[in-house]
Amino acid sequence: MEPLELFARRQILTVSELVQSLKKLAEERFDFVWVEGEVSGLRRPGSGHIYFSLKDDQALIRAVLFRPQASLLRFTLEEGQRLLCQGRLSVYPPRGDVQLVVDTAEPRGTGALALAFEQLRRRLGAEGLFDPERKRELPDLPQRVAVVTSESGAAIRDFLNVLHRRFDRVAVAVYPVPVQGEEAAPRMIAALKDLAAWGWPEVIVLTRGGGSPEDLWAFNDEALARAIAASPIPVVSAVGHEVDVTICDLVADLRAPTPSAAAELLVRPRADLEHRLRLLRERLLRAGAAQVARRRETLNGLLRGLGDPRRRLIDKRLRVEDLQSRAEHAVRAVLHRRESALARARERLMAQRPDRRLAALQARRRELLQRLAVAGARAVVGRRAGLRVLEGRLRALSPLAVLGRGYALVTDETGVVLRRASAALPGQGIRVRLQEGVLRARVEEALP
Repeated sequence: MEPLELFARRQILTVSELVQSLKKLAEERFDFVWVEGEVSGLRRPGSGHIYFSLKDDQALIRAVLFRPQASLLRFTLEEGQRLLCQGRLSVYPPRGDVQLVVDTAEPRGTGALALAFEQLRRRLGAEGLFDPERKRELPDLPQRVAVVTSESGAAIRDFLNVLHRRFDRVAVAVYPVPVQGEEAAPRMIAALKDLAAWGWPEVIVLTRGGGSPEDLWAFNDEALARAIAASPIPVVSAVGHEVDVTICDLVADLRAPTPSAAAELLVRPRADLEHRLRLLRERLLRAGAAQVARRRETLNGLLRGLGDPRRRLIDKRLRVEDLQSRAEHAVRAVLHRRESALARARERLMAQRPDRRLAALQARRRELLQRLAVAGARAVVGRRAGLRVLEGRLRALSPLAVLGRGYALVTDETGVVLRRASAALPGQGIRVRLQEGVLRARVEEALP
């Protein structure tokens, strides 16, 4: 260690120089670094950048994943996630913040593809896209099938071989698309829309052969899954081998483990169909014969129970005549009761003598008018006496009565009442209200 020189010239740095030195040192020393930590304070503003912090038990560092790099992530960043990030250290001079500019990130403990698959599966499952109640039944024997796949792959050959070997009268339309890479999912979505607009297929088969998880990743695209769910035509997903499961398999109306299995699930062998038709024909003939026998037996029973129609007609005519006679007697009885009630009502009405009731009501009216006049006169006298009392009280409380005793009401020119001499200034104009008339004056002196 060099000896301390007490009188050596000190090197003084500005804040900007110090921060710029730290920035240069950090960016040169930590230009490529791997950092592992837990995601904290995750923010996603409208710019598309992702801001978060990486922390462990003893320290924390800010980090940013800019939009171009964020769009390349296969999974979604979540709060509390254990993450391994590769990037460079940077210092932001305006605030003196040290942050890690992340170029790429991968989850710890689970692969990025597996984590992205699980995140999307949970989200779409929560929305109900995998529910069996949402999925539609396929036609029992489809006549028109559209296959969305690569035209050069083995999947279409396997599908067509099995399909036409089982039933050779199914029309197939092949819509060629790439089945892996960045263009695969958008092209398959466009294919589903085109086929729905065409309206020709009864079933759409989305298929490809096996491959690595990266090769099959296009079939885990969220937009493609939603396009399958929105398709008005039932969709069969046959992707990869039996052990491969994609998001498209889960959201499709039917999942086939392989392209060949998709053909087997769509149509039965022609021999089986012919055998089933023979069985159905025999069952139909037996059911028809049994139905005809039951109807013939029912008809014979009805004929036996019907007997001679003329005898039944005579019985019905006698029944009608009996009902008619009873109806006439009933009507006469009702009329007699109504006539008796009308006579009694007439007797009660005559007993009431409207002229007598009118005279009594008129006498009652005259009496009530007299009582009303007396009561009104008494009420007027009482109200006048009360009015005189109130008039006396009002006069006693009137400001004019106070002014009559020699007092005056003083206001300034604006009409504000002056209650203290200090409220007026010398030379100020005032108004003095007397019992009779108003004096306009000017203040010469204000005494306390």
